[in-house]
Amino acid sequence: MFKILVIDDDMAVQLLLKRMLEKEGYEVVAVSNGKDGIEKAITCQPAMIICDWVMPGLTGIDVCRYIKNVPDLSTTFFILLTSLDSIADRVKGLDAGADDFIAKPIEKNELRARVRAGLRLHQLSRDLQNQKRLLEAELAEAADYVLSLLPAPMTSPLNIDFRFIPSRQLGGDCFDYYWLDSEYLAIYLLDTAGHGLRATLLAVSVLNLLRSRALKGLNYYQPSEVLTALNETFPMNYQNDKYFTIWYGVYHLSQQKLIYASAGHPPAILVSENGNSLAVHQLRTPGMPIGMFSGAKYTDAICKVEKDSSLYIFSDGAYEITKSDGNIWGLDAFIQTLVAVSKDSNCQLEQIIKFLINYNLQSSFEDDLSILRMQFS
Repeated sequence: MFKILVIDDDMAVQLLLKRMLEKEGYEVVAVSNGKDGIEKAITCQPAMIICDWVMPGLTGIDVCRYIKNVPDLSTTFFILLTSLDSIADRVKGLDAGADDFIAKPIEKNELRARVRAGLRLHQLSRDLQNQKRLLEAELAEAADYVLSLLPAPMTSPLNIDFRFIPSRQLGGDCFDYYWLDSEYLAIYLLDTAGHGLRATLLAVSVLNLLRSRALKGLNYYQPSEVLTALNETFPMNYQNDKYFTIWYGVYHLSQQKLIYASAGHPPAILVSENGNSLAVHQLRTPGMPIGMFSGAKYTDAICKVEKDSSLYIFSDGAYEITKSDGNIWGLDAFIQTLVAVSKDSNCQLEQIIKFLINYNLQSSFEDDLSILRMQFS
């Protein structure tokens, strides 16, 4: 049974509405002023409110504005009861959040029709809200599942830390690192195009494939060969038109050398001490995103990693942040931030994340934010 709240200072109108609506099978609660109406609405959370426009104290417009700002009453259908029929008055009521109007004197059949229509919209809004909650719960479960697959931070012989902050829609970020043998460490980060479960499923599929080394005969020590194999294994026309970018590297522990290749991914940033200053190297090789074109070519690059260097690998969600002027923050500004914080030997990855959170204007990030830091000490 739907609950309807009537707010009117005229007792005759209260009784008339209560009688007509109860005959239609609705549960009706009536109060005489706007203050009591707001309190009653918050406690009983009606499906519909029928409120007189002109009342002493709080007017119907005042009540409507207040009700529409209460999250728990977001689906409540609000009807203003009024003898005012000018277009300017109607516009004023709509601007305040009113959903419909009923003119005085009240006509029985019109009241029935408008109440039925309003309650249908209320029910539809509730159903959509419930579906939204279910979808958000499923996305949260998917994010927890991705988190459960990620490796634990490493402290020896290298220090590897990371942060993964999924967006509200859940994107396709995923990463991993593991020893190919006692000397070689593989590390990668990938970012699937788009958002939602389809992007996440593709990312998880790649992670499981690489972690299990299911591609037989593949040289996992050679990044370009790994990317070529992934490109042939995950063509986008067989993956719901999804493709992904990836940065993949293999670090040789005793020789302190890093061989790497990338496929449309942002560069990894290597920050090294250079006397009294810091040297910054952007590690990236040419290559199309995985799955976009069959037969795409990928190349390797090698760099020497100096002692006390830091390597940052991240997704574009770390720097594609909208500023207050509407412009995107950008990669260059993000690199400058990494360099600035790297000057502090005690800097923790959490400090970088706090900076990004403070810089972001939204309550959540527009895209997944993933960042890994390897420290070579």
